[in-house]
Amino acid sequence: MPDSEQVQAILARGVITADDILALRHRVFWKGIVTGADAELAFLLNDKLHHNADPAWPAFFVEALTDYVVTQAEPSGYVSEDNAAYLIQRIGRSGCVDTACELELLIKVLERSRQSPVSLVRFALDQVKIGVVTGAGAVGARRKCNIGAVEDHETEMVRRILYAFGGDGNIAVTQAEAEVLFDINDATDHEHNHPSWSDLYVKALANFLMAASGYRVPTRQEALRREAWLDEPPAGVPAFMGRMLEGGLKGILNAYREPDAVPDAVDRWTTPRATDAEIAWAAGRIGRHGRLHQNEMALINFLKSLDAHRHPRLVPVLDRVAA
Repeated sequence: MPDSEQVQAILARGVITADDILALRHRVFWKGIVTGADAELAFLLNDKLHHNADPAWPAFFVEALTDYVVTQAEPSGYVSEDNAAYLIQRIGRSGCVDTACELELLIKVLERSRQSPVSLVRFALDQVKIGVVTGAGAVGARRKCNIGAVEDHETEMVRRILYAFGGDGNIAVTQAEAEVLFDINDATDHEHNHPSWSDLYVKALANFLMAASGYRVPTRQEALRREAWLDEPPAGVPAFMGRMLEGGLKGILNAYREPDAVPDAVDRWTTPRATDAEIAWAAGRIGRHGRLHQNEMALINFLKSLDAHRHPRLVPVLDRVAA
């Protein structure tokens, strides 16, 4: 990384040029290691000049900082609680990530690491929530319509974050992730949300509830995949919900019934993954404002399709919607 005089020269000039980036790349990667000092200089330049940098800057910034957080900072390949706290403090002092570079860095760290703390994926999902609900931050800056509705690219960002966190020991959606999905769903306008949000929401919550109920669940990539029919012209909410249940959700149903799943109903409720507290928490979140959203109704109807295997804790919730 350049010395402080070189950084000061770039700052004084007020622009990061392509030549600057070539010099930075040479100084960072020729030695095969990105140091904490390198990371701080990169953050400083991004803080001051991200809006006036050559198009090659974001790729360099993300590559260098991801290499530092995931590979160079111990434990290599994993993001520790301390490293996660450092990253969150550095890119989200106010709780909100403001630049596209830093948002991409956050997601790329999750994708590159073998395992990350729940706090980091929760922070990443919160960025989508902030952008959708308030219009703030890097997510809000990309919005094309009014705040309060989930756009397609925001759904895909959530899907990307959930995929990234599905590393070692995180096959099933966690309670921390489910909580943000509940929050986004509660705070948005269902009539104007992109249909892809409904599809992802139901799949992710079904994955969480079925895992908490003792099922052995498929990989996140399989359980949360995007369906091709989501790109077809909408035909009204009822038609969409029917396609989601028949197409997207029914298509992955067998993945939760594979031969290596827990074999009998008694054992389903006593596997180590099963927690009554998680089920009770989710039951309390569904319809907590006194009414069921369309997405919640779709989720319940999908779970009711497993009628013979449903968890006793879910019965009061499932019975709220006619089959």
